[in-house]
Amino acid sequence: MTKKRALLLLIIGVAIIFGAIAFTFYNKIYATNTSQETTIYIPSNSDFDTVVELISPVLKNKSSFAWVAKKKNYPNTIKAGKYQLKEGMNNNDLINLLRSGNQVTLKLSFNNQDTLEKLAGRIAEQIEPDSTNILIAMTDEVFLSKNKIKKEDVLGMYIPNSYEFYWTTNANDFRNKMLKEFYSFWTPTKKEQAKKQGLTVDEVITLASIVQKETASVTERPRVAGLYLNRLNNKWPLQADPTIIFALKQKHGQATVIRRVLLKDLEIDSKYNTYKYIGLPPGPISMPDISSINAVLNPEDHEYFYMCADVENLGKHAFAKTLAQHNRNAAKYQRWISKQGINR
Repeated sequence: MTKKRALLLLIIGVAIIFGAIAFTFYNKIYATNTSQETTIYIPSNSDFDTVVELISPVLKNKSSFAWVAKKKNYPNTIKAGKYQLKEGMNNNDLINLLRSGNQVTLKLSFNNQDTLEKLAGRIAEQIEPDSTNILIAMTDEVFLSKNKIKKEDVLGMYIPNSYEFYWTTNANDFRNKMLKEFYSFWTPTKKEQAKKQGLTVDEVITLASIVQKETASVTERPRVAGLYLNRLNNKWPLQADPTIIFALKQKHGQATVIRRVLLKDLEIDSKYNTYKYIGLPPGPISMPDISSINAVLNPEDHEYFYMCADVENLGKHAFAKTLAQHNRNAAKYQRWISKQGINR
C-alpha cells in the first residue's frame, strides 16, 4: 500500500469518525424527542430533576434531553409555568421554550359561590396558589381599606365569568386583577342604571344576591327583582327566606342543611333577617351572577308585592298583588311541602 493510499484511508477514517460523532450530537440536539402533544405545569422553585420527571412521560430519549439542557444551562434558568408541548419537538426547541418562560394562559372560570372559602377553593383548582393564600389575599385588611371595600361586600367584588390568567399568577395578583375586572364591569351605563333604581353598586350586588338565591330561573329574575324593589320603595321589609337561611348558616355553620324556613327561624337575631329589618342586609348573601345583576338593573315593572313557590310549576313562583291572594298561594305551597315530608 502506497503512502498516498494509506493517508487517504486515514483521512476517510477520521472523517467517518468525526461524521459519526457530529451525527450523534446533531441527533441529540435536533432529532424529534416528544412523542405527543401535552401540557405540563412546572411549579415555582422546581429543580431540574422535577422538570425531567414531569416531561419524561412524553420524552423518547430522557438522557439526550438532559444532555442538551445542561449544555444550554437550563438547570440554572428554570421558569415556572404552564407550557404547551407539541408532538415532534426536538430538544433544542423544547429547552428554548422552557427557558424562555413563554407559558400559555388559561381560562379561569367560576360560577356563583356562597362563600369566600368556596370561591378560594374553586380558584385554587385552576392556578398555582393554594386556597389558604388566596383567601388571605381576598380578606387582607390593608387591601380592603385602601380600596374602601367593606368586609361584608368582599364576595360581591368577584363577578362570575371566565378570565385569562397565567397558571403562576400569585394570590395577590389574582385579587388585584379581579378588582380591575370589577371596575371594568361597572361601566358608567350600569352605574346610571343602578342610580335609576335608587341603589348604589354595592346595593345592586346585595339585592342581586337575594334574587340569585330566590330563583334559579334566569327568565324569572327580572320579575323577582321588581317585586323586591317594590317592597324597598314602599318601605316594606323584604321578607326574603334566603336571607334567613344565610343568617342561620352564619350562626350554626355553613354545613347546616336547611330545606325549609320555619316560623321560629324568623326570630333569629341578625341584621340579615329581612323579616325584622327594613331595607337591604349589610352585604350580599351569595355571589350573584351577571343575569341576577342585570335583573336588578333592568327589573320588570309590575305591582307584585308577594310571591311563593309555585307547586304547579316547580322551579318558578306564584306572584300576587294582594295579601289575600298570596295567602291562598302560600297555603297551597304549605300543603304540598308537608306532603313531601320536608320538616327542615
